[in-house]
Amino acid sequence: MAAGMDPLSAEPESKSPNIVFILADDMGYADLGCYGRPDLRTPNIDGLAARGVRFLQAYANSAVCSATRTALITGRYQDRLSVGLDEPLAGRDVGLPPEVPTLPSLLKKAGYSTTLVGKWHLGLLPKFGPLQSGYDHFYGFRDGASDYYTHPDLYDDDVHIDQAGYLTELLGSHAVNVVNGHARSGNPFLLSLHFNAPHWPWEPPGDDSESKRLADRDLDDFDGGTQKIYQQMIESLDFQVGRVVAAIQANGLSKNTIIVFTSDNGGERFADTWPFTGRKTELLEGGLRIPAILSWPARISPGRTSNQVAVSMDWLPTLLAAAGASSDPAYPPDGINLLPVVAGNAAPIERKLFWRYKGNAQRAVREGDYKFLKILDNTFLFNVMDDPMERANLKERHQDIYDRLVQDWFAWNATMLPEIDESFTDTFSGDQLADHIGTPPATGKADNPKPQSSPPVNPH
Repeated sequence: MAAGMDPLSAEPESKSPNIVFILADDMGYADLGCYGRPDLRTPNIDGLAARGVRFLQAYANSAVCSATRTALITGRYQDRLSVGLDEPLAGRDVGLPPEVPTLPSLLKKAGYSTTLVGKWHLGLLPKFGPLQSGYDHFYGFRDGASDYYTHPDLYDDDVHIDQAGYLTELLGSHAVNVVNGHARSGNPFLLSLHFNAPHWPWEPPGDDSESKRLADRDLDDFDGGTQKIYQQMIESLDFQVGRVVAAIQANGLSKNTIIVFTSDNGGERFADTWPFTGRKTELLEGGLRIPAILSWPARISPGRTSNQVAVSMDWLPTLLAAAGASSDPAYPPDGINLLPVVAGNAAPIERKLFWRYKGNAQRAVREGDYKFLKILDNTFLFNVMDDPMERANLKERHQDIYDRLVQDWFAWNATMLPEIDESFTDTFSGDQLADHIGTPPATGKADNPKPQSSPPVNPH
């Protein structure tokens, strides 16, 4: 194939697709109408699913945000980098090293303009930031959370700004402006639109009373929120997604624009994670399973679902392939290109995925229908297709599978950076969530004296 050709279509680089990557924060697997939530409306995100493919077995790389974002932007397991050891990044002076290739930096080499609108959470200035890691432009906030009304951590590129408004709406408006500007230029673009919704604090549009109540509490909102407020926050996010989609359509870019919608981890306290149990900070399915939608009218038939097992780090190789771009051979992706399955007729690709989470000494492996799981000193083997709630422990009935997955986890873990006491980890405790009764508060350090330890092969 000639240089400068898209391997999927043999079209010249001028036909490279635009890419809009929309990331929600702490959205549960079933928090959208198209994933089954009956008590709120998400017509714009549901419309993306109707025009593309909806993944039924999509996972986050981690059960918290900055670790997943490390994997998402690099296409590799987050545990290969120091910044990925924090769960989430909180206090340590680490970040995404500027020399590490990223989705925006690799697309930039292929002629794309690159913009991040929204949440960064991969390290602070002066050493780390979106402009240092491949984005041409940044509008958003750098920390892990932001008040929706005061948003004191708001930046335009590397300049701190003060702008009034509800943050979800500000991000949507800026994203619309970005689409309009790129459409006039005629060059392919990457727009990463990383909302903080529906992450706490629980502040709905049009009502800043909770923002005022939290003014002296450093966003501590454990005693706040309701289902109604949570639904309003998601519906506001959906409305802004609709504005961005409308801008793409108005500029005649719909056919050859890839739009991805997903979440950075499983749902938080008000989220709907049905049919799974567990939530953010946990390697149960509810903490890892996420909605994931891919729309690309030029290549993907509408109204499809896929049982392909996918994970956050797959998006880098997938989107690079769509753009006709290449990864850096010194940093080969751990994720896979999903396009042969969703845009072609290839059978689902067999996967083996690994997780570890320092809080409560959690470990997990997913292979085929089976999942090995360890939480504290408790170990399990589940068939997550037959038993998505992870109730029937099969480790003695299928000891051969259990033993093999445990050993596979050890082998994978030996290739990653070791867990360290200095890195932060977060878990929910019994005094925060009543359904976690008996769970101690997180210390921020390893919950087991030997961070690399895992269960014996057949504990009783």
